[in-house]
Amino acid sequence: MGSYIIKKIVMTIPLLLVISFLTFILINLSPLDPAEVVLQAQGVPKITEELIAQTKEELGMDQPFFIRYIDWVIACLKLDFGYSYVTGQSVWPLIGPAFLNTFKLTLVSSVAIIFISIVVGVICALQEGKAVDKSVRGLSFLLTAMPSYWLASLMIWYFSVKLDLLPTYGMESFKSYILPVVIIVISYAGIYFRVVRSSMLANLNEDYVLYGRACGWTERKVIKHIVRNSLQVAVSIFCMAIPIILGSTVVIENVFAWPGLGSLSVRSILSRDLPIIQAYVLILAVAFVLFNTLSDIINAAMNPKLRNDL
Repeated sequence: MGSYIIKKIVMTIPLLLVISFLTFILINLSPLDPAEVVLQAQGVPKITEELIAQTKEELGMDQPFFIRYIDWVIACLKLDFGYSYVTGQSVWPLIGPAFLNTFKLTLVSSVAIIFISIVVGVICALQEGKAVDKSVRGLSFLLTAMPSYWLASLMIWYFSVKLDLLPTYGMESFKSYILPVVIIVISYAGIYFRVVRSSMLANLNEDYVLYGRACGWTERKVIKHIVRNSLQVAVSIFCMAIPIILGSTVVIENVFAWPGLGSLSVRSILSRDLPIIQAYVLILAVAFVLFNTLSDIINAAMNPKLRNDL
């Protein structure tokens, strides 16, 4: 198992290098000169060629492309993502706390989504075709189809304005988590529980289930084996749910004024603060790669046959 984990980690290095390179060239995709973008973000009233040349020299933009890329990668490994074009502050002190706030929201939401998806998926699979199964699936389709910003606005109006029970912004207490987490769970649990249900139904028709019942296994033991085998398929889905939610909290964070990556990224895009946007894209891309690798490792731990694929 140890050699498998080492091989998977080594295999991620080339992919991470490609991601870092694509992220770095993001700053060069703007039709404007990067130095001109810096001056515009700083609100310089009159931009001259002398100012552009001076800015390039100060920020090292006059160096060859690959030299700048290598320096940037080395700096990123030290959590140094450069300086904000707007405020002049180091990017990490800005994006670090925002990432932590978003990760807290993502972690709480992911735990709730995984728990609800497994419980509801197992119940619906065992009650296939019955009223419970049809009702839950119908309700999930309805809730998943609702725009998250509309549902969030509706809940704010009812629970915060009308009933005055829950806060509408910030993260001052555990109550601040309730509405954002509920909206995220509604948006994703309806998708992921169907994965568990489909996997359960597929395993219900496997030969080992028939064999187990023929050997006198109790129904509880049969269901235990079905759930364990079904979750092997769902592990990858659940692991990837975390970075997906991490990158899709933009709407929720802006609706609830959550001080996270989503809010910060929107402000940075509007002000063309490219170093923060670069750091945001890089963090999300790395999160996807790492959680994908984690899902492979967990699946290999659950199913030893997968370790021979490398």
